[in-house]
Amino acid sequence: MSYLRSWFSLDTSSPVTTVEPNDSYPNQSLPVLEVNEDDEDDGSDTAGEDDAPPAFPAINSAQRAATSPSSSSDSSRGFSIPNILTDSALMPPPPAPGLATRRPGVPPPQSSSSLLAPMTTTQPPKRLSKRDKVALAPGFGPLDWGNLKASGQNLRGVDALMRIPPSVLKLHNKKEDAWTAINGKVYNITPYLPYHPGGEKELMRVAGRDGTKLFSLTHAWVNADFMLDACLVGFLVSEPS
Repeated sequence: MSYLRSWFSLDTSSPVTTVEPNDSYPNQSLPVLEVNEDDEDDGSDTAGEDDAPPAFPAINSAQRAATSPSSSSDSSRGFSIPNILTDSALMPPPPAPGLATRRPGVPPPQSSSSLLAPMTTTQPPKRLSKRDKVALAPGFGPLDWGNLKASGQNLRGVDALMRIPPSVLKLHNKKEDAWTAINGKVYNITPYLPYHPGGEKELMRVAGRDGTKLFSLTHAWVNADFMLDACLVGFLVSEPS
């Protein structure tokens, strides 16, 4: 508490020190600006000007140059009336939707509404190939085939990859021993027979021979390398001379 009292207490016993003027501090006077009454703007220079607003559009604008004044009174007031285009000067309307384009063999739509989609053909599209899927047995779906490949079971039937000529490939044409060649690679399709969506009979059509052409005609979008990578036996080569 004594420490705080020393801060808030005022010492009035000490005399007040006054500073006397000294010659070492010369008196400096600030300059005073003199105002000339003639320099003040009293508005007499613009007393005769017109207070009317500026013309719109401007006198030298492109809008005013493109129009012609209808009368001398309008031009004197600083504006003009634009010209009104006639029917011959306007852009012609687009042709009727039914007459815009005509295609041979395509009948016109029955309704006159322009929102109706035009018919593109009068005949149903032709089917390129017929692929009928069969009902697979339980446990032989695509996911089951993926699990079988990941199980580590030997689906090749051989210990190492081989160079297989067509004469050797045609010997493997039985259901229990079926090989086929697709894009130069020979696969053992025996373990894949019950998993084929088209059925075992359809897949046996390429057993013992090169099935690249039939594979491309039936389902060219299927990746055979990924589907049968675990069944790779070797590579198809030409007959030795």
